Amino acid sequence: MINEQRLVDLFLSYVKISSPTKQEGRFAAHLCKALEEMGLEVSIDDAGEKVGSDTGNVIARLKGNMPGETILFSSHMDTVSPSIDVKPVIRDGVIYSDGTTVLGGDDKAGIAAIMEAVKTIIDNNLPHADIEIVFSIFEEGGLHGAKNLDISMLKAKQVFVLDSSGEPGQIIVKGPAQDKLEFSIHGKPAHAGVVPEEGISAIMVASHAISHMNLLRIDSETTANIGRIEGGSVTNIVPAETTVIAEARSLNNDKLKIQSDHMVACFSDAANKFGATVESKVTRMYSAFSIDENSDIVIKAKTACETIGLTASTIATGGGSDTNIYNARGMMAINLGIGEKKAHTLEEHLHIKDLIATSKLVLELVKLSVTK
Repeated sequence: MINEQRLVDLFLSYVKISSPTKQEGRFAAHLCKALEEMGLEVSIDDAGEKVGSDTGNVIARLKGNMPGETILFSSHMDTVSPSIDVKPVIRDGVIYSDGTTVLGGDDKAGIAAIMEAVKTIIDNNLPHADIEIVFSIFEEGGLHGAKNLDISMLKAKQVFVLDSSGEPGQIIVKGPAQDKLEFSIHGKPAHAGVVPEEGISAIMVASHAISHMNLLRIDSETTANIGRIEGGSVTNIVPAETTVIAEARSLNNDKLKIQSDHMVACFSDAANKFGATVESKVTRMYSAFSIDENSDIVIKAKTACETIGLTASTIATGGGSDTNIYNARGMMAINLGIGEKKAHTLEEHLHIKDLIATSKLVLELVKLSVTK
């Protein structure tokens, strides 16, 4: 029943509308117009004003024509760079960019799948309970749209997020917490060629700390990474200042604290060893979530997958998404595989068959929300 060609055309039109993080306004306006033309109630919250985006989260509702449980679908509008002037190309049933930008299937594939499913429901007057939609801003780089979403505008208790690189049929039931770690090391400048012994190299302190640190894959649930180091200016001055930005993630909150504390201790020990000082800041970016595989939302997702011929499987992920925030804010959310591949790279691509399967899955989930 999904109009496959219309769905593909919809996706192609979406990726051509540039919407880098904090510049989602033009795309949001396009989606709002389309949703209103389909007869949905549409509004934009004030999240953009809080986080510096040129628009807020798009919130839409289609009133049900049958009793049942309100269902919420969510995807994000922003794309990572480079994403200006995307030129999609289709080869052998796969959609790519022309190689100069990302494609933007993360997460416009999710948005297109939702829009086509809703359009199909309306065009065919299919039975459905209330349907809610959230297209969020500023997901990349911190999930800030979801963090500032006005959830008082929502009735749904269950959320299906369409934003995973897994194959359609994969259901993410566990996601990690993430800490952002920032270190500012303060040493002492000196002439590097004349009296280097009078200086304290902030870069050397950082190097010592990092060399004594457990990083990358810690265990099956925990990872850590040094993402950015900045320090020094010229070669003949012992660098007095260096900043280091890092992260740690874990599916287990206790393990995350242990890892973050370890990283802080490494910098503290290194500073003490060389006579420097260090300022450490740890910020919890989002919390972990774990959904019972026997819960109603998971059973519903498995049933929908199997009904349309997908192999359903539940997995844990090492990545964060709006799913983390919905769960932290008292809703029950799972993330669904939509087939986006090599996201955040110039090789990003999407198989058309996966786009179609995702839209069919949305349609089937809507059917299951109706009271029998």
